[in-house]
Amino acid sequence: MIWDEELETLPREALEALQLKRLMATAERVYATVPFYKKKFDEASIRPGDIKSLKDLQHLPFTTKLDLRDNYPFGLFAVPMEQVVRIHASSGTTGKQTVVGYTRRDINTWAELMARSLAAAGAQKNDFIHNAYGYGLFTGGLGVHYGAEKLGASVIPISGGNSKRQIIIMQDFGSTVLTCTPSYALFLAETAEEMGVDIKKLKLKVGIFGAEPWSEKMRDEIERQLNIDAIDIYGLSEVIGPGVSIECIEAKRGLHIFEDHFIPEIINPRTGEVLPYGEKGELVFTTITKEAFPLIRYRTRDISVLYPQPCKCGRTHVRMERVSGRSDDMLIIRGVNVFPSQIESVLMNVEGVEPHYLLIVDRQGNLDTLEVQVEVNEKGFSDEVKDLQVLGRRIEKDIKDLLGITAAVKLVEPKTIQRSEGKAQRVIDKRKI
Repeated sequence: MIWDEELETLPREALEALQLKRLMATAERVYATVPFYKKKFDEASIRPGDIKSLKDLQHLPFTTKLDLRDNYPFGLFAVPMEQVVRIHASSGTTGKQTVVGYTRRDINTWAELMARSLAAAGAQKNDFIHNAYGYGLFTGGLGVHYGAEKLGASVIPISGGNSKRQIIIMQDFGSTVLTCTPSYALFLAETAEEMGVDIKKLKLKVGIFGAEPWSEKMRDEIERQLNIDAIDIYGLSEVIGPGVSIECIEAKRGLHIFEDHFIPEIINPRTGEVLPYGEKGELVFTTITKEAFPLIRYRTRDISVLYPQPCKCGRTHVRMERVSGRSDDMLIIRGVNVFPSQIESVLMNVEGVEPHYLLIVDRQGNLDTLEVQVEVNEKGFSDEVKDLQVLGRRIEKDIKDLLGITAAVKLVEPKTIQRSEGKAQRVIDKRKI
């Protein structure tokens, strides 16, 4: 189902005309109301009136997470605080937290975009949406919540944690849509099995998963274990929260970016050069409808590709490839760029291992080392030691074939690797560089 038929299927020419109009208005407003942007525009010798076409966007300066931290907490807000009705913030685990604000209209826009997203995933008014994203300063829980209410569905605000209770609620309430991180979905499947509950027999029909990179193979695993369609959703609090883009259930081939609200670009993360459609690079977003916290060319650090080809679902907005990693999470091991999702794609192709792994990077002398810890499933772990050795060597070979680096694979017992109720930790980098 398409929630907003008119805007989600706009012909390209009309969509770009709308984007340009909104971009020009946004540039005028941030220049007039946010000293940070006035200074950045002046340093780049550009004025809002210089924007005559969408191509002129690339002349505007980038905004980075460091800029948000330098202006902590409210320095980039474009409206007086009495107009801000909601504040969210990042966890601050990698530095000072970043803070974002919303006006009443921003909240309505966000709910509208999440209603679009849920509809694209196949959710309808008669669904029970089991929302296991965290509520609070994190945008996931409340973003889904208000979108589900906008859609007219019944939202179950279970939040994260207390996994056995989650299974009971899903059984008793008849949850039909699950929203959480993909790794937590697999953990819920494990929990159900421990409880003697066949999760495949619940009423769940679709899961909407995001907040961490995941692979196509993990999608297959989730769909197999939960007997549902697994849909990828994308968003980040700086841009608005969940609802920036989502896959449609008809195709599951790329996430539709809601371009009437966000202008996407792909850049070379090293040079900042704008790359054409089809080339991999770092995602950059400019918000063109937000009031309280507009962003000009925000560097997300997420790695993706943009595709303009029409989708069979009928939506005309550009699609982005599933995020394969982050430019700042990318590991460089012996000169080779390595994303955790690449290792995951290898593991998901190997029979006998679970989709739970941990990468431990270290340095011995001047040489980087990579250890891949991966769980063997119950059946595999009961086999002979020599079979485990064969399995380990097979994984090492596949990693070598894909990435050209040597990794030491350590097979560990089932349920040894710590589970997460939010974003899974995949990497421990012990190097002191």
